[in-house]
Amino acid sequence: MLFNNQYAKTLKILLVNFKNPIFKTRLKINPPPFTYTQSHCYVNVYMKWKQEFYFDSIDLIHNSIHLKPIIAVKNVIIQEPSGSIPISAVSKRGLQFDIHVKVARFLRQYPSIFEEFTGPMYNLPWFRLTQEAVEIDRQERIVYEECREELRERLRRFILMSKDKVLPLKVVKGMEWYLGLPSDFLEHAEVSLDGSFRFVDMEEGLKGLAVESEGRKVFSTLQRNAMKKGVYSGEPMEAIEFPLFPSKGLRLRRKIEDWINEFQKVPYVSPYEDSSLLDPTSDIAEKRVVGFLHELLSLFVEHSAERRKLLCLKKYFGLPQKVHRAFERHPHMFYLSFKNKTCTAILKEAFQDKYAIEEHPLLKVRKKYIKLMKKSDAILKNGRSNNRFVDTGDLEKEKELDSNYEDEDIGVMA
Repeated sequence: MLFNNQYAKTLKILLVNFKNPIFKTRLKINPPPFTYTQSHCYVNVYMKWKQEFYFDSIDLIHNSIHLKPIIAVKNVIIQEPSGSIPISAVSKRGLQFDIHVKVARFLRQYPSIFEEFTGPMYNLPWFRLTQEAVEIDRQERIVYEECREELRERLRRFILMSKDKVLPLKVVKGMEWYLGLPSDFLEHAEVSLDGSFRFVDMEEGLKGLAVESEGRKVFSTLQRNAMKKGVYSGEPMEAIEFPLFPSKGLRLRRKIEDWINEFQKVPYVSPYEDSSLLDPTSDIAEKRVVGFLHELLSLFVEHSAERRKLLCLKKYFGLPQKVHRAFERHPHMFYLSFKNKTCTAILKEAFQDKYAIEEHPLLKVRKKYIKLMKKSDAILKNGRSNNRFVDTGDLEKEKELDSNYEDEDIGVMA
């Protein structure tokens, strides 16, 4: 009985004080400390990988691994005054071009791009570009010239996402293909870069490329799209929902669906903002990692990349050790393709909503290269059918010529 009376008196005092405007003001000015606590409602999400034939059949993505060495050799040929090279000029540079077979054999796989002929000396094989390849190269150079500012802006955004707004030159060089930069971009820095970039010395004797934000706030692709829809005002710690594209026929457990709905309500931290104060085990930190991967793939030409290449960026972008799990925990945003004996991370939004992400200026040129690559299969097939009843003496002579040349080349190298 005594306890009930004391409880009633305490409740009465609280009610009286609550009506006091000063008490209400204090509540607003001094919110309880737990409101600043970064929540963590981690759910051990295990989603069965489901193959999607649409993403496994995108030629632009899965032929890129073959197109890259083709472009590398093409750049060597186009720089020669005669527009042609002997096989000796590239036969020992296979690793440099990421070619894992004999370079001559590789070039002969693409007769629609590389034309073989007998050279002026020693009857050695020479290679030059076909007329179609020369025309596409001309269009590629026009894109580099007219879209230099846009390419520079993509590089600027890439560096601004790093921890200290600076990256080693070897990292920038390794990402040139994905960012769509020409192979000699850093070699002609006086033309390619502007005053916001500067070369610096980094730890371990590395040379780095730093960039200044020039005092303006940089918004990510997600933020700009949310502003267009009127669901985001640009205030700090404001929530943005990720665009989700579930796989057809994929059913999730109830607790995972609930976790995804709660995760969408977590505040969004831009990859261009400082994240050093975030608890790495909190949901906000995980959402920032997912937002970083979304923004990174948005900057790339094919909106995809080999996963192992992205994992090499952890040190300079402040990513967690197990960042690869972000792709597995969010299959509604990313798709992992295992074609070509590698794991490729693909941003679904870029292919499901063509108006959400801006198209890279080099995209159309690479599509033309890939279309030209496919013509090689038909040329080789017709060549095999025409030579079915031809005497094999000429083929044996050609093999003997190549073997003699390789022996001669090995002796020169020794």
